[in-house]
Amino acid sequence: SSEGRKLRHSFHRVMMKSAAKLAYPQAQAAIDGVPDDKTRPLLDSVLKPLWDAYAVLKRGRDARQPLELDLPERKILLKPDGTVDRVVVPERLDAHKLIEEFMIQANVAAAETLEGKKEPLVYRIHDAPSLAKQESLREFLQTLSLSLARGAQMRPSQFNGILERVRGADNEALVNEVVLRSQSQAEYSPKNIGHFGLNLRRYAHFTSPIRRYADLIVHRGLISALGLGPGGLTQQEADRLEEVAALISATERRAMAAERDTVDRLIAAYLAERVNDTFDARISGVTKAGLFVQLPQYGADGFIPVSTLGGDYYIYDETARSLFGERTGKGYQLADRVEVRLVEVAPMAGAMRFEMLTDPKPLPGSRRSFHKAKGRARASQPRVGPRGRRR
Repeated sequence: SSEGRKLRHSFHRVMMKSAAKLAYPQAQAAIDGVPDDKTRPLLDSVLKPLWDAYAVLKRGRDARQPLELDLPERKILLKPDGTVDRVVVPERLDAHKLIEEFMIQANVAAAETLEGKKEPLVYRIHDAPSLAKQESLREFLQTLSLSLARGAQMRPSQFNGILERVRGADNEALVNEVVLRSQSQAEYSPKNIGHFGLNLRRYAHFTSPIRRYADLIVHRGLISALGLGPGGLTQQEADRLEEVAALISATERRAMAAERDTVDRLIAAYLAERVNDTFDARISGVTKAGLFVQLPQYGADGFIPVSTLGGDYYIYDETARSLFGERTGKGYQLADRVEVRLVEVAPMAGAMRFEMLTDPKPLPGSRRSFHKAKGRARASQPRVGPRGRRR
C-alpha cells in the first residue's frame, strides 16, 4: 500500500537466474547518478522502480519503529597467505538497507503463509529485555540525566527515543553499546513470541537456505504446505522442530563465539609487531578486574588490569559502568575515548594487554550511584532476630 503495508504475497517454486550480478556499491552509484555500462540499461526499468518500492516500504518501517541501533561493523581483508592486510569499516549504503528491508518482508510472508496453512515452523524470536536488564539500563541512563519510562510492556520506540536524544553527542557510542547489551538474544523456536527488535508479531528466517538450516526448514515447510513437489518437510521431521530449534540456536551461538575468537587472533597477530605503539581507543567493557578497550580503527579488543591504573584505589560501579577512584572520585567509564599503549600480545590466545595513558576524569555520578546500589543491597538482605529468625 502507499503506507508501506504488505497487501498480499505468493510463493512459487522456480529457478532464479541473476541476470546482472550487481554489487551493492555498483547499484548505489547508478542511483546516485554514476551508472556504468552494466547498470545504465537497467536504471529506468529495474533500479529506479526498485528504489521507489523501497521508499514506500521505508514508510511502513518508520511507522513500525524497529530498534535502530547504530553500531558500525568492521571487515577484515586478508592477504593471499591468510594474514591480515587491513581492517575496514564498509559504508552502509541505501542499497544495503533496500535489500535488508525486502528480505524482512519475505521472511514475514513465509511465517504468515505457514501459519495460515496451520503448518509447524521454526520462528526467529526475540524477547523483550528482562525486567532486571531494564532496571539496570534505567539506572545507568539516570547517571547521564536520561530517563527510560517504566511500563508493563517495553517497545523499541522507547529505546529509539533515547538513542535519538544522544545522536551526535559525545556519549552516543556509549548509549548505543549499553542499549545493545540490555537486549535479549534472538533464537529459534517453534513457539512464537514475536520479534522485539524488529517489532514484528511473527518472523521466520527464509532468505538464506544455502547457509542457515532454519531457512531450509522453512523452505521445506512451504513446499509441503503449498504442494510444490518433492522435498517437503515430513511429519516425522515436523515433530522434532522443538529439538532442532534448540540445536540450531546453540550452534549459532557457538559459531558466533568461534567468529569472535578468529577475529581476535587475526588482529592480535596483525598488531604483534606494534608493541609499545600508542593508539586511540574506546573503553568497551568495565569490570572489577579492569577495563576492556577497543581500537576503533581495527576493531581490536584488549585489557587494562585495574592494578596498573595507579594513583588511587579504584572501585567498580556496576550501575554507572565505571571504575572510580576512592580518594579523588575520578575514573573511567564505558565508551570513554582514551589513549593507550600496547604492552603485550598473545596471538594464539587472541589477547592483548594495554597501558592507560589518559588521566582519569571526574565522575560525579559514580559515587552516588555506587552508594545507592550498596544501600539497596543492604536493605534487601533478610534481617536476623535474636533467635536467628528471619523477619
